[in-house]
Amino acid sequence: MRGVSARPRAWLAAAIVTGMCGASSPALAQALQKPPPPQPNRTIVRDGPAHVPPDAGGIDLSEIDTPDLELLYFDPAQTYLTPYIGRALTNALRFHEKKFNWKPWDRTTVLLKDFGDYGNAAARSSPNNAVLLDVAPLSQTMETFSPGERFFTLNNHEITHVATMDVWNSRDARWRRFLHGKPMPLQEHPESILWNYLSVPRTNVPRWYLEGSAVFFETWMAGGLGRAQGGFDEMVWRAKVRDHDRFFSPLGLESEGVAVDFQVGVNDYLYGTRFFSYLALAYGPEKAVDWLRRPEGSKAFYADRFKQVFGKKLDVVWNDWIAFEQQFQQANLAKLGQYPLTEAQKLSPRGLGSISRGFVDPKTNSLIAAFRYPGTIGFVGRMGLGTGKLTKLQEIKGMMLYRVTSLAFDPDSRTAFYTEDNGAFRDIVAVDVDTGKKRKLLKDARIGDLVVDPRDKSLWGIRHQNGFATIVRIPAPYRSFNQIHTFKYGQIPFDLDVSPDGTLMSASFGEINGDQTMRVWRMDSLFSSTGDPVEVARLSLPPSVPEGFTFTPDGKSLYGTSYYTGASNVFRFDIATQKYDAVSNASTGFFRPIAQPDGSLIAYEYSGDGLQPVRFMPSIKQDLGNVEFLGTRVVETHPELKAWGVGSPAKIAFEEGITDRGKYSAAQQRKFAGTYPIIEGYKGKISPGWYLHWEDPLQFNQVNATISVSPFNHMKFKERVHASLQLKTLNWDLKYLHNWADFYDLAGPVERSFRGDSVVATYNKTIIYDPPRQLDLFATGAVYTGLERLPNAQNVAGPSNIEAIEIGAKYHDFRQALGGVDHEKGFAWRVLADLDYAQGQAFPKLYGGIDYGLPLPLDNSSVWVYAHAGTAAGDRNSPLSAFYFGSFRNNYVDNRPVKRYREMESFPGFSIDEIEARRFAKLTGEINLPPIRFAEVGTPAVFLSYVRPAVFGGFMATEAPDKSGHHYADVGAQLDLAFTVALRLPMVLSVGAAGGWRDGHYRKTEWMASLKIL
Repeated sequence: MRGVSARPRAWLAAAIVTGMCGASSPALAQALQKPPPPQPNRTIVRDGPAHVPPDAGGIDLSEIDTPDLELLYFDPAQTYLTPYIGRALTNALRFHEKKFNWKPWDRTTVLLKDFGDYGNAAARSSPNNAVLLDVAPLSQTMETFSPGERFFTLNNHEITHVATMDVWNSRDARWRRFLHGKPMPLQEHPESILWNYLSVPRTNVPRWYLEGSAVFFETWMAGGLGRAQGGFDEMVWRAKVRDHDRFFSPLGLESEGVAVDFQVGVNDYLYGTRFFSYLALAYGPEKAVDWLRRPEGSKAFYADRFKQVFGKKLDVVWNDWIAFEQQFQQANLAKLGQYPLTEAQKLSPRGLGSISRGFVDPKTNSLIAAFRYPGTIGFVGRMGLGTGKLTKLQEIKGMMLYRVTSLAFDPDSRTAFYTEDNGAFRDIVAVDVDTGKKRKLLKDARIGDLVVDPRDKSLWGIRHQNGFATIVRIPAPYRSFNQIHTFKYGQIPFDLDVSPDGTLMSASFGEINGDQTMRVWRMDSLFSSTGDPVEVARLSLPPSVPEGFTFTPDGKSLYGTSYYTGASNVFRFDIATQKYDAVSNASTGFFRPIAQPDGSLIAYEYSGDGLQPVRFMPSIKQDLGNVEFLGTRVVETHPELKAWGVGSPAKIAFEEGITDRGKYSAAQQRKFAGTYPIIEGYKGKISPGWYLHWEDPLQFNQVNATISVSPFNHMKFKERVHASLQLKTLNWDLKYLHNWADFYDLAGPVERSFRGDSVVATYNKTIIYDPPRQLDLFATGAVYTGLERLPNAQNVAGPSNIEAIEIGAKYHDFRQALGGVDHEKGFAWRVLADLDYAQGQAFPKLYGGIDYGLPLPLDNSSVWVYAHAGTAAGDRNSPLSAFYFGSFRNNYVDNRPVKRYREMESFPGFSIDEIEARRFAKLTGEINLPPIRFAEVGTPAVFLSYVRPAVFGGFMATEAPDKSGHHYADVGAQLDLAFTVALRLPMVLSVGAAGGWRDGHYRKTEWMASLKIL
């Protein structure tokens, strides 16, 4: 075969592969080779309550300190990883310090966690340098992530984020010293947006800038092994050119591109990586790095700095890159077209975004799979092979981007098995493909890559826990599972399949050094309590990943795909001879082939709209054209990139640098973290003041204090000083307020500030945490003194001293489709009981509400109803014995929900607190129309993303304190214009109007305008 990947080979990962295991240290090597015993054939039942995050007192974190790092982990489950991860982090820090001429402003706090079945990571530099690392294996579906050792790659990537955001010069240093830190933007004090920009200006950058630079560094720090040299990225751009798909501008990418495309936020990675690679090619890697640096005299704003470095505006060079990309991919398409391209019959009229593994159901002549594309909530369903018609069976809770879900099918029982909560702890669900009836089999089992054994109908899969992968068997009736074989750390099997006779199992298999193969094992050997499974055959197509291999109907061979030639093509592997042949020539890429009894293949072809099911006849290809990778051209043009390889973390003497070990205590680690001037409002008047903040590195324990003064009015002296003191933990929120002032009282009809003193204690306990499902129990106790009005009714005078208790529960389960801007389906309820005590009397209240919504046939549209009811008791002559309603309740500048008309106290068309009720029943209906998207409205610093229209109407029946009954109605509309400030900060400008009626008589029309901050 003539075609080979154009990625560099001789030195591809030479800088890292030799010691990447970190197995440099004998102790670490032993730890990596000795995972916790799997206890083969042990039966484990998973049918308990949903996973609940630990409360503040239950987070038992251990800590390792060095001068550079504060490494936090759960002992003993993650202890075996800490030496290697500490070395990899330090290794990355040393490289970035030198490359960016950067000294970290503070230590980097790193948290290891195992809260999901697939790996991920995150980083920040405000208010402190921090990295979060999941220990679970990373998904490599469609080779969308580097096949290298995951922590080496993740640490190189995330430390790039820390460095590019934390870089500073003397001007930034002066602001950081003045502010005693790097304040992050806070809703409560929007002035913090300014202080954040002045102290860490490079946090105010587009996400493509952050992700593109990090992927670029991740690739070349690993000697060229990474997404900047990835087959998937090349395929995306090749498909865009072939299909005449739209290329987004920098503005259009952030305003529309990350929302309307099936890849959503991944577009930031794709565009950013490509642009940085082009900069390195056209101007040299050092120029690209210089843009990221923050030397003396450099411009703070990223776009200004770009022009300072390159001498051109960013948009101009971006357009240069697009023109280059068009030519580059046309050349690649021509190379592939030198040999006959595979002619495939399209089974769907368009690309369907992401599609799971599929199964052909002969009974209905349909493809059973899971589908996820913009405008519709992802679902398990059928696609007619003759019509392309989609039939929804069940929506999926918690989908993945490219895999959607792990799916298996038993045609005999007419059952499809699939996973939910794929971003957390996976559940296993079964659905009858004829009736659509669903039943949950195992909860939080953490098992995926499902496949049915045809012999006994047992379900097999791979379980991820504590960084290890375990093959498990789930016998019918699928209520428990047996752990069969746990692999060594760094060995990651995926894409399981079982032969038709049940004697063989296949899997794609990744090694810790980055090697990727497809392996075939004897099923009976998996049950051995000693040694590895007995291997029957192995397919290696370096440096690509063989994936999606499944057995042919006769069980003698397998079909799967690989980017071996640079384009993802279908390969047939003969088990007996262990020979392989390419049987397709794709211009973009084929995935997930399914062998049919007539010899044809059904597969997914990549298009601009995502994966598109196709059918073709496989034929052996003796010659295939090469695909040139942009990364290859970059390194051939600039061979200095070869020196970027950081080498093995083994060279880092991590243990010798440890200064302390122990348990992490959020309260003991709390320290002074920032202070700055603020402006508050008190009774509509300006009150300048100061804000002070203390917190621990993980922000589990925070103390906030503010003090302000109202000198510009004629109020009494005792009201001029305003102060607040707050302690927040994960469950508790304790406040003391003196003449409470609030920034948002400066602009709008709603006043939250009030005279007097109050002490408020709130406790919240999460009982169910199963996103998007969540159940919380909460309680609040408060003591108010010196009041002149009720704390929650600004226009109602009340007793000066009040003691109050509130207890309640709230639950929600909301869903939305890709491209949506609000929840489009779901259910929520809340119930609350209040008891106020004042002037020797008690005033109890009981009230609650239910929300219910369904999607409409139009994409990203929905209809909702919000029902509320309540009753109050106590002396009818006291204002404490009533509920108060009226108005939209949006301030001109606000930090509360945009659509406040949904809330219980709101009733547009009437004044605030105009409606007084002893008992009430209220119903609001709402229709959310599809958002109107914008791509080029604004500048990169301030741009409009969408307009969301909605109409609503309400009805309420009340009994007033004087026992009279009244009926109220309103009809209104609201437009929400969403835009972004400083590239990362969301804002919403809302305008609305509503008319109100009382007892059938029109009262007035209320107009509303409000700007929501963050």
